[in-house]
Amino acid sequence: MMQKVVALIPARFASSRFPGKPLALIQGLPMIQHVYQRVVQARSIDRVIVATDDQRIADAVGHFGGEAMLTDPEHATGTDRLAEVANKIDVDLVVNVQGDEPLIDPRMIDQAVEPMLQHPEYEMGTLATRITEVDDFYNPNVVKVVLEQNGLALYFSRSAIPCPRDLSRQQLAARLPQMELLRHIGLYVYRRDLLLAYPSWPQTPLEALENLEQLRALERGVKLHVAVTQYSCHGVDTPEDLERVSRLLNAENI
Repeated sequence: MMQKVVALIPARFASSRFPGKPLALIQGLPMIQHVYQRVVQARSIDRVIVATDDQRIADAVGHFGGEAMLTDPEHATGTDRLAEVANKIDVDLVVNVQGDEPLIDPRMIDQAVEPMLQHPEYEMGTLATRITEVDDFYNPNVVKVVLEQNGLALYFSRSAIPCPRDLSRQQLAARLPQMELLRHIGLYVYRRDLLLAYPSWPQTPLEALENLEQLRALERGVKLHVAVTQYSCHGVDTPEDLERVSRLLNAENI
């Protein structure tokens, strides 16, 4: 039986660090258009919808021929916003692609979706990539993940996991190319029923401690598969990030 896969791109206008971020221009086009145009190239995706709380974003999406749905502006999280849309559409798997990833590679989406199509026992999916810099491994803003041998997530943390107890920072740097230390990429795939239930689950202790929402799923025993990708993405949190992404996009087009 074919499963319907829909990519939802949550996009808020309000942002403490970068108000109006989805409409910020990159090469003359709003950032949300760059994201949308990349997502529609993924082979596994049947439909793409921008889930937004702001009419200006919905209008911009409509202007370039995309599909947008307005959602309740009072949602506490992006997951709540996705659940509202998922409740209104025909879908089996929902892919959450962040609206601030204008350089996302469509193949990353396919890599996250494929295991969910092949393994009905997997309830969620996400991505990780190898850490190549020691500073990233010790940076609490870089979320690390460790896996079971079958690819299911054991734990996500802002701490350096697994802990290289007997290696100095210098020794770790030398061995890093041969090791598989993983950083999490915040793209998620949900089975519809799980996504609809997710917002009603109370915050869990580890989630609150680490400030990582995906730990709510692990603490409830959800089977969360992590596909390891060779690709990387460059999110936009600040105007400085926007300039960096614009330079990278220019380099792509040379």
